[in-house]
Amino acid sequence: MPAMDLDFTDAELHRYSRHILLQDVGAIGQARLRAARVLVVGAGGLGSPLALYLAAAGVGTLGLVDHDTLELSNLQRQVAHTTARIGRNKAESAAETLAGLNPEVRVEVHARRMDAAAALELIPRYDIICDGTDNFPTRFLLGDACHLLGKPLVSAAVLRFEGQLSTYKAHLGAPHPCHRCLHPEIPPDGLVPSCGEAGVLGAVTGVMGTLQATEVLKEILEIGESMSGRLLLWDALDTRFRAVKLRRDPACALCGPDASIRDLSAHGHAPPLVCSAA
Repeated sequence: MPAMDLDFTDAELHRYSRHILLQDVGAIGQARLRAARVLVVGAGGLGSPLALYLAAAGVGTLGLVDHDTLELSNLQRQVAHTTARIGRNKAESAAETLAGLNPEVRVEVHARRMDAAAALELIPRYDIICDGTDNFPTRFLLGDACHLLGKPLVSAAVLRFEGQLSTYKAHLGAPHPCHRCLHPEIPPDGLVPSCGEAGVLGAVTGVMGTLQATEVLKEILEIGESMSGRLLLWDALDTRFRAVKLRRDPACALCGPDASIRDLSAHGHAPPLVCSAA
């Protein structure tokens, strides 16, 4: 691990004093947060609380990816935005909120769709990738790209009154599973409804996005037990959390020894995969 810059301003020491008091964080941990680069894909229900808490924690560089524009129906759960910003790009709107919360954090806005070309361009620039999207094609793209490019992926999902969370680091080898060890293929159209079709309790996205932020901070600080190899399930109506074991699939098409997925060609047009898993 490179030497951390422990030169904090008085304002930084005051802002992050509750972190620095923690034995598992301290000044060195706060310096690691400041040096980290995290990409948040999706600035909606999950991405809003996720980005807010990462910015508040002092993660030095946050990338925000979202091509969508803000609608009135988003505001029931997408708390990084305001009514006055309806019609604006979500990544730009969220960046404005984050700048007001913590101007010491650098926010990089990517107001574009996360397709295969964007994945190959953006993912190598960051240390950790966060999936806050709401559709299976983009989720599978991120899972495949993060594995192929050697980046950890912290992923959450919500529907109605339920949420789930896991971290994927299969690029590190066994025993870490990848996302396709859990879901080998994209579900057929219509099998799993979207939030726009089935609904979602707004606060559920807040809980899952905050859990995502917590796992990202743990990964940066290298503290606690990683969610890699585990899937956290939450039922809000029963107020019940349940963790299940995820095992690496030896026949997995992405991370198995005979993997057939070696590039992002299945996700549409993309340049050749030339990035190393650095």
